[in-house]
Amino acid sequence: QVQLVESGGGLVQAGGSLRLSCLASGRTPSIYAMAWFRQAPGKEREFVSTIGRSGFATTYADSVKGRFTITRDDAKNTLYLQMNSLKPEDTALYYCAAVRGDASGKFYYRAEDIAYWGQGTQVTVSS
Repeated sequence: QVQLVESGGGLVQAGGSLRLSCLASGRTPSIYAMAWFRQAPGKEREFVSTIGRSGFATTYADSVKGRFTITRDDAKNTLYLQMNSLKPEDTALYYCAAVRGDASGKFYYRAEDIAYWGQGTQVTVSS
């Protein structure tokens, strides 16, 4: 079992930045590929970014490419999402996720590929 706790969300003006963190605990968090998803009101949960177990392989949704950066610090059991040049359409509840071992190695993930979810942190971008 892995527990994931996100933090760092908040209210920011368009063009601003936020850094989300996800603290993992439990069963060897470093063995998992990790990902960020988000869900806006009335919409389905969508993939944002992923990082492999090595920390080198990363992919991003087209909507955030060039603006968001995913990193991980396994010594601190923490996943990060640096979000720059934020837009109102980035407003959503952001979830940290640990990818199922048998689903890892992909460029993009769906909700059914996830073994563990955090509770989410709200990001609101005002125009």
